[in-house]
Amino acid sequence: MNTHCIGDSANRLLLDYYGQLLKGKNDRRWRIEHAQVVSAPDVAKFSRFSIIPSVQPTHATSDMYWAGDRLGPERVKTAYAYKNLLRQNGMVALGSDFPVEDINPLYGFHSAVARQDEKGYPAGGFQPENALSREEALRGMTIWAAWSNFEEQEKGSIGRGKFADFVMLDADIMKAEAARLRNVKVKKTYIGGREMYNRAGDRVAGL
Repeated sequence: MNTHCIGDSANRLLLDYYGQLLKGKNDRRWRIEHAQVVSAPDVAKFSRFSIIPSVQPTHATSDMYWAGDRLGPERVKTAYAYKNLLRQNGMVALGSDFPVEDINPLYGFHSAVARQDEKGYPAGGFQPENALSREEALRGMTIWAAWSNFEEQEKGSIGRGKFADFVMLDADIMKAEAARLRNVKVKKTYIGGREMYNRAGDRVAGL
């Protein structure tokens, strides 16, 4: 089960419905998509019923200019609370919400760890207490996202028998300055272990 919920009332309603059916800890991997505004008393329900929050980091940096005006000073504090949601089950699934947001996953990675837009606004990040570490963001975009779909044996990491879908970048996103993350370029793309894109323009076999 995966349900789209943005507002605090919608999240409360679905968390309670899920809870009535799941009744406690489980491995059903039911999700709430966006989990964008969650009231403080409802956050623990993700842990209580093993519900996965699936979020899109760029929503925080797209909405931050007006979110406070729409939600008010109290509700905005528990909005886009990715770190707080991650703590519930020790994981959070990250996506892009394309085509609403840009499909470039590096934008999402930057938003998750820096909580800033492409110009580095705001200084220190938007509600930085809910920024994810780089390892958490990378796991959220790979193995945790795969796990949330029961696909961890097929994708989400490199291992024997898996799909071998991966990219090679021109910088180490685990170490590069945050301001550079959005401009990191893909050098090569592999799908199923086959090279499908080469930025240098070299001939790619089979294409």
